[in-house]
Amino acid sequence: MATVILGAGIIGTSTAYYLSESNNTDPASIHLVESSPELFASASGYAAGFLARDWFKPALASLGALSFDLHKELAEKNDGWQKWAYSKSTGTSLEESVGKKGEDWLLDGVSRSVAAASTEDKEKGDSRPTWLKGRGRLDVISTGDSTAQVDPLRLCQFLLQACLSRGVHLRHPAQAVSISRTASGSLESIRIASLSESASPPHELTLPCKRLVLAAGAWTPHVHRTLFPLSQTEIPITSLAGHSLLLRSPHWPPPPPASSSSSTSPPSLPPSSLSNILTSPSPPDLPPCHALFTTDPTGYAPELFSRSPGHIYIAGLNSSSYPLPRVPTERVLDPASIATLHKTAERLLGEGLVVEREGVCWRPVTTTGLPIVGPLISSIAKEKGGGRGEGEVEKEEEEGVFVAAGHGPWGISLSLGTGFVVAGMVEGKSGEKELGADITGLGF
Repeated sequence: MATVILGAGIIGTSTAYYLSESNNTDPASIHLVESSPELFASASGYAAGFLARDWFKPALASLGALSFDLHKELAEKNDGWQKWAYSKSTGTSLEESVGKKGEDWLLDGVSRSVAAASTEDKEKGDSRPTWLKGRGRLDVISTGDSTAQVDPLRLCQFLLQACLSRGVHLRHPAQAVSISRTASGSLESIRIASLSESASPPHELTLPCKRLVLAAGAWTPHVHRTLFPLSQTEIPITSLAGHSLLLRSPHWPPPPPASSSSSTSPPSLPPSSLSNILTSPSPPDLPPCHALFTTDPTGYAPELFSRSPGHIYIAGLNSSSYPLPRVPTERVLDPASIATLHKTAERLLGEGLVVEREGVCWRPVTTTGLPIVGPLISSIAKEKGGGRGEGEVEKEEEEGVFVAAGHGPWGISLSLGTGFVVAGMVEGKSGEKELGADITGLGF
């Protein structure tokens, strides 16, 4: 059956990846639709790329573990350390008080390292990153068995290329305009309008659509209102903007030991263009990546992540009031936020830094801290004859329509697990045994 996935970020692309891998769905019947003129222009390409297995509240624990294992499996099967810089990572806290539970860190303006406080038997000790020049006590809060690192942009590029090579269609830039139903109310088709500047007037295309996935990140509520105008359901997702810097440091990767020969020296730094598919060394040669969570005198909680083979990512300045643009390419950076990140980077990383990218992205968040992964439930006013009108409001499941959004800061970490589970739901699977994870607490 024809499947349309609205949103070609990491959640939508992961869903297409696993659905096209199934023997039960023809890849040519899958359509990815993305409205942004630049692919992966928001959190999918601008996030930290930090992965965790057990930093989640109980309702997310099963999906978190599944997704972490799928990240590892995908990397092992496809040379992920080379193609998207997959690496184990050590989580550290620099003079950080870790006492709160779970996902409260995001809205409270503190570090996500508070989530590690709920895990058990975490090794403590000194495991100082070579690139860290800031002083203070350093605690190890997680090891490479439960945390890892990727370059999210390159991971997204890999997933999309795999989908396209199997025959999945990409409609880009384009947006969904309306849906059509059969006489019985089932999905029948969806109308797509091209947003290409060369299409004047905009070209429209009607695609068969029996299964629909809403995975447009922070823009998911807008997509829902466009396609389901009679529904009184409000998808409870808002945007949280986060500024970031992508840096290079003369201290990362670390220099080889003095006794090392040229054959064991670290590879030279790759070109700075983020659009290039870079080459990283094989797993035994990878220098250890670190995630560093700390505090700043200005009152925010910086997060720094080293990536192989040579990037350091710094973020932590979040704002729920920073406006969500029509498309992410219309982003406008806040100079004050960028200046604060520059000062923090200099304080913690020292001199000689090269800034490769200043960015801002919008993460889709919910008030519960839990993503929405499941069938769309609509509140519809019913007419006396049973049709849709202005009568008594009833809740009903929209047949064949699924929502996968609201992952907050964990979109990259939870991406593969979410894609795997949603692909299963699209094919009619249900329950933890069939889907691979317990998502009973993640629906409407």
